[in-house]
Parts: sequence; C-alpha cells; structure tokens
Amino acid sequence: MPGREAEMHPVLKAFVCGSISGTCSTLLFQPLDLLKTRLQTLQPTVGGSGRAGMVTVLFRVVRTESLLGLWKGVSPSFARCIPGVGIYFSTLYTMKQKFLGDRSPTALESVFLGATARAISGICMLPVTVVKTRYESGRFGYGSVYGALRSIYQTEGARGMFSGLTATLLRDAPFSGIYLMFYTQTKKLTPQDQLDPVLMPVVNFGCGIFAGILASLATQPADVIKTHMQLSPEKYRRTSQAIAFIYKDFGLVGFFRGGVPRALRRTLMAAMAWTVYEQMMEKMGLKS
Repeated sequence: MPGREAEMHPVLKAFVCGSISGTCSTLLFQPLDLLKTRLQTLQPTVGGSGRAGMVTVLFRVVRTESLLGLWKGVSPSFARCIPGVGIYFSTLYTMKQKFLGDRSPTALESVFLGATARAISGICMLPVTVVKTRYESGRFGYGSVYGALRSIYQTEGARGMFSGLTATLLRDAPFSGIYLMFYTQTKKLTPQDQLDPVLMPVVNFGCGIFAGILASLATQPADVIKTHMQLSPEKYRRTSQAIAFIYKDFGLVGFFRGGVPRALRRTLMAAMAWTVYEQMMEKMGLKS
C-alpha cells in the first residue's frame, strides 16, 4: 500500500482527498439541503404570506415522509459531490501549483482560484445538480439518477440538463472565491506555527465556519433563482424571468428564502470538507 500511495500522481491524490471529504460532508448535511429546497419552493397561500419556518418544514417532512425523508436526494447528492468535490480540489491544487508554487495566495488570487475551480466543477456536474434539486423538491418521482437524467434529456433536451446554469455559476463561483479568500486570510491571522498539531483541525474548522457564513449570505439570491429555474425550466426560459417572478410573488425577502438551512449546510459542509481535505493531504505529504 505505501508503494502505491507513493506512485499516485499528486493531482489524483488531491482528487481522492476531495472526494472523501465530499462524501463525509454530504452524508451529514443532506437534510439541510432538502429543507433549503423545500423552503425556496413553498407557494404563497391565498390571503396569506405562505411563509413557513425551517422547523415547521422539518416536522412536515418527518411526518409525511418519515425521518429518512430528510435524506431524499442523497443519491444524486453523492453522484454530484463525490466526483464534483474531487474535481474542485484537484483543479484548485493544479492551478495553485502552476501559478503559485509554494507561495500562499493573496486575497484576489484566492477569489480567482476558488471561483475558477468551482466553475469547472459546477459545469461538469450540473446535470446531476438538476436531478438533485428535483429529488429534494418532492415534485418528481424519478426511480434513479440515471433514469432521471434520461427522462430529462428525452423530454427537455440539453436545455433541461443544464437549466439554471447561469444562476448556478453566479452562486457557486463567487461562493467558492469569497470562501477561499476569507478562509486563507483568516488562517494567516492564526499563529499556526505555535499551535499544537492536535488543535489544527479545530482551528481550520473555525476559519471555515467564519468564511462560509459570509460567502453564503453573499450568494443566497443566486441559489433561490437557480432552484426555481431547475424545477420549472419550461416556465423560466431566462434568468430574468425567474428574478421577476420571485420579486413579484415574494418581494426582496424571497431572494433569501431557505437562507438559514443553506448557510448552515454550506458553512458546515465547506468547513468539514476543507478540514478533512487538508488533514488527508498532509498525511499524503502534500501541501493543500
């Protein structure tokens, strides 16, 4: 086994470390993603605001779909995140080695690296993201990820497979860029050379929490727009149509629906993914 590890290409090591970290974080935080999708797609009631809190939706899902209903969509989440996070980290590692070497990135370089790596990963995995969103909404009865992909392609063509592309990139690329900027800059403020190695994962996780909260708030409107476009591609042919609908029916607050579960999930998921990734890369003798 040690011989095989030594022979593995560094980019492949980064992919494996990223995939494993993505698996752990996806399994733990899938319920928050489902709650976020349900909150974003609640329809306004006649004579009422149609608002429901995260706890209300949580109990509704458990009551009508059982506790395991909170993990609905975990299969497409795995299909997206395991290779997707691997692509992200391996792309990020490749770009850092090519452009920076062993030098730490500046704030602007972090934004560029994070946004570019996420854009590449997001485009590659968007068809599976569409399936994941539809699974979580509870409106579609797909039997499998492959069956869902085939059905979408047959009925909606390539447009359906890549619905919400613009909103997804506007959400994910800035999120990763902003996240990586705050994460790297916060880590620079911590006295890492003076800390006990045992405490390093805790410090890294704390830096990730701080970075994730700020990045989630900045990109929440794009996430709401993306969800609406992927659930109703026949209704929204352009991003501007989805924006107009959300504003008309829900006002400005509509662009932040599902913000709490998304912020919790994205923040915790990114913090855990980065913590696991960096620890695994260190074990393999590579600088993340």
